[in-house]
Amino acid sequence: MVPASIDGKVFVGVSNSGAGDVDASTRFTYHQDGRSVWAEYSGGLVERGHLVGSRDGDELAFRYVHLDTEGRTANGRCTSRITVLVDGRIRLEEDWAWESREGSGRSVVEELDVT
Repeated sequence: MVPASIDGKVFVGVSNSGAGDVDASTRFTYHQDGRSVWAEYSGGLVERGHLVGSRDGDELAFRYVHLDTEGRTANGRCTSRITVLVDGRIRLEEDWAWESREGSGRSVVEELDVT
């Protein structure tokens, strides 16, 4: 069953296409208030990032913007599908595309195991 809220959940990058900046050292802290969803993220190639969007059932649609470790800004859009792993953690399966440069891809982030 898909969780009612992802508020306060921390996610880590599991996989990403070659053109993406997110990797296993990138951490996302999500917030949710009704349909509104936003997050802060950093780690790996990302110095500081933010995303904002909305949730409709098991789907998130958002825009993201970040500053990389070289001092460059980048932005894009993403659609994520929420699934629940057998151990109860949440997985986001994402289709994303840059708007500030060429490239698109797929990524997976999973809820950080806090046990």
